[in-house]
Amino acid sequence: MTAADARCPCGGASYGTCCLPFHRGAAAPTAEALMRSRYSAFALGLGPYLRSTWATETSPGDLELDDGVAWRRLQIVDTVRGGPDDDTGIVEFRAAFRSAEGAGVLHERSRFVRVGGRWRYVDGDLLV
Repeated sequence: MTAADARCPCGGASYGTCCLPFHRGAAAPTAEALMRSRYSAFALGLGPYLRSTWATETSPGDLELDDGVAWRRLQIVDTVRGGPDDDTGIVEFRAAFRSAEGAGVLHERSRFVRVGGRWRYVDGDLLV
């Protein structure tokens, strides 16, 4: 089995038909699709993709991914707007992970904006 045939880290279908096209440059049609592809990029260590999908005004100067974090599961909790005809959207998610400190869950309500026809991650509020 090739990497493209494996299940997508975001929990979707095969990686080749789910997030891989976005990682190769296709535009995500919705804020949720971008959120899923960004989660998969974190899971796969694709820092350049994460940088390219971050809104310019909030993008960090440097992005260092932690190799000690294994992303295990993504759950989409809620979406507000963010569809093919919208310019803004919100995606709330829970991302389960394991690190040297043990298991944990990142719960965030993320804001997205469409710029030049492409969705970008703006920022998010961490939730407990």
